[in-house]
Amino acid sequence: MGPSVLPVAPTRGRLRPLGLDEVRITGGFWARRRHTNESATLGHCRDWMERVGWTGNFRAAAQGRAHRDRRGREFADSEVYKLLEAMAWQAGPEGRLDTDIAALTEIVASAQEPDGYLNTAFGHPGQPARYSDLEWGHELYCNGFLIQAGVAQARARGEGELTKIARRTADHVCATFGRGGIEGVCGHPEIETALVELARLTGEQRYLDQAAIFIDRRGHGTLADGEFGRVYYQDDMPVRRATVLRGHAVRALYLAAGAVDVAVETGDDDLLDAVVRQWEATVARRTYLTGGMGSHHRDESFGDDFVLPPDRAYSETCAGVASVMLSWRLLLATGEPRYADLAERTLFNVVATSPAEDGRAFFYANTLHRRHRGAVPAADAVSPRAESSLRAPWFAVSCCPTNVARTLAQLPAYLATADDHGLQLHQYADAEIATSLVGGHDVALRVRTDYPSGGTVSVRIDRSSSGRPWTVSLRVPAWTQGATAWLVDPDGARRTVPPGMAEVTRRFRPGDEIRLELPVRPRWIRADPRVDAVRGTVAVQRGPLVYCAESVDLPGGHDVEVIRVDPAAPPQDGLDGTVVTPGQITAYDVQRDGTWPYRPLDAAAAEPSTDRAEIVLVPYHSWANRGPSTVRVWLPVVEPHRAIPLDGTSTGK
Repeated sequence: MGPSVLPVAPTRGRLRPLGLDEVRITGGFWARRRHTNESATLGHCRDWMERVGWTGNFRAAAQGRAHRDRRGREFADSEVYKLLEAMAWQAGPEGRLDTDIAALTEIVASAQEPDGYLNTAFGHPGQPARYSDLEWGHELYCNGFLIQAGVAQARARGEGELTKIARRTADHVCATFGRGGIEGVCGHPEIETALVELARLTGEQRYLDQAAIFIDRRGHGTLADGEFGRVYYQDDMPVRRATVLRGHAVRALYLAAGAVDVAVETGDDDLLDAVVRQWEATVARRTYLTGGMGSHHRDESFGDDFVLPPDRAYSETCAGVASVMLSWRLLLATGEPRYADLAERTLFNVVATSPAEDGRAFFYANTLHRRHRGAVPAADAVSPRAESSLRAPWFAVSCCPTNVARTLAQLPAYLATADDHGLQLHQYADAEIATSLVGGHDVALRVRTDYPSGGTVSVRIDRSSSGRPWTVSLRVPAWTQGATAWLVDPDGARRTVPPGMAEVTRRFRPGDEIRLELPVRPRWIRADPRVDAVRGTVAVQRGPLVYCAESVDLPGGHDVEVIRVDPAAPPQDGLDGTVVTPGQITAYDVQRDGTWPYRPLDAAAAEPSTDRAEIVLVPYHSWANRGPSTVRVWLPVVEPHRAIPLDGTSTGK
């Protein structure tokens, strides 16, 4: 079997990824979203970039009028490159989008300078000089996405014009920022992962060396201090010394992903261990239930440990994409399933939440609690605010739509891996998988599942060309902790399996079937008490899906602020993928809203009227698809009927 169509192709590591030519998603949750991505989102992004002038920027630069006619933010070029990458992965070996890619590539190519420099915001007459604003200019960031697009074209369809453009740009970067050149880094990491992937594609050592230079150069104060401090762009301390991800969330996650790439390719275990420590601390103390990262709106950054307010969750979609990128690289490097656990949580509850059902509107930020119903954004206008109350068709900063598009396009490559012993399944979807194991052993299998709605995953062996034993491993998600998961082997033997990897090793024959049965049912979730923003509340998770209360499902036109739930009553499956739980709706007296809201604990107070009600919850990724609404993930619990005083005696009825 020839080289695989791989978004991430490490030359070493615990696991070997399987590419888009080896894994095909054939149905279910992710197949529907990938179909929408190809049939709607890609064209939507292309049309909007033409409408707002971002593709026209390349023509303007080529014709010497960029200083007058350029449109968009300084990083607008990167969105065109991300779209090209998404098209390349989505098209795959079949090349369904070759004509679109060629037309867009021709526009990009027109603006490249003879020395390889390519940017429409800098370096032209009437514009700031090249690399005159490394803190905010995003030139290297844009170069990184151009290189990623070139790699995608080469792996999906063979080296073409886009790949040649990318290589000329990479050569320019190495000549400009290599040893003896500019001693700087980009304010927004991304070039690092791109250079490593280009080194993997071409075998050219200089690209890997330059990526390592950028990793080691960061954290030494090469960037100017600013409003948010050097921590904002991770220039406050070297990568190897950091103990947790901090600063701007997307920047931090892209940098960590690049550091893993460099560590893997250079055999730098110390660097890899540093990123693992940062990932562990961040997941334990700075990550939302949804997998979202970043709790500060003002600087789009991580907050301090356990500062995770649901109503101020920024949880940028791009941070979710970057988190999946990092988790995938750590999984390949170490083989540890906990990284696939976080990737699953983030894919279902952040990445899948951003696009609307029709693929033509998006969330930039992903709040866990909205108190006010939003207004529907105009379908033909750019939203100026990232924290739009409803999904918007386009933003003044539209990094998230194209990032979602390229993630969904390459998603089959996140499902499975191989090693010397067999195949591992990490994410579950209807799929067909065919590859060659060590020694030229050709294998093929078919996955059928109703996941995440249901918990049954069936794996049927279609081909096994050798008579020797090999292993099929299936991830048992961490969310099954405290419940029971079952594995049924081809002989019908049934055993319980704990979270981790469940393995079946045998001389497989065509027709053999393995079945994993996961306990997909609604469960109450409580937060670490140090997350003080959600004390006195609970959430519901069903399998990998986080659920929420949305005002459109509440009786009487109420908003979500009036509901309370009782954790003593287990949540139950409802209709059409909903979850229901008994609760209360409290009707507050609006006539008293103008009174002082605080009173002594021992003072008598009129109790608001409370009615019992059935509370309907829906998957968080589906909220706001039915019009303006209020929403909350963390649900207040009912008031206790009994108080326990300090002397230990009971009071109350």
